[in-house]
Amino acid sequence: MTLPDPIQTYFSARAPQDASLLAAAFAPNAEVRDEGQVLRGPQQILRWWQEAKAKYDHRAEPQDMTQTAGRTVVRARVTGNFPGSPAMLTFTFALSGNRIAALEIG
Repeated sequence: MTLPDPIQTYFSARAPQDASLLAAAFAPNAEVRDEGQVLRGPQQILRWWQEAKAKYDHRAEPQDMTQTAGRTVVRARVTGNFPGSPAMLTFTFALSGNRIAALEIG
């Protein structure tokens, strides 16, 4: 499966060394929704990503991808230090050009 470049960057980025690559994958007005939180802009998103990586030491492996209503939906197997690991989660991306404009994880 070939993921769009910014989505591939999201899944392949490793903390902390790839922080600038991850931040650059998001549009300036990007929004992420995860676990009841709404994060806006690359700086908030980067901080959330770094904190989650440190807390859960997790990795998401994309399993399949579909296009729905102008969004790219990726189901991924997520493993890490959290109850219920591994888990299948859905990552719904909206792209703007070659950047992530929105991401909802559920």
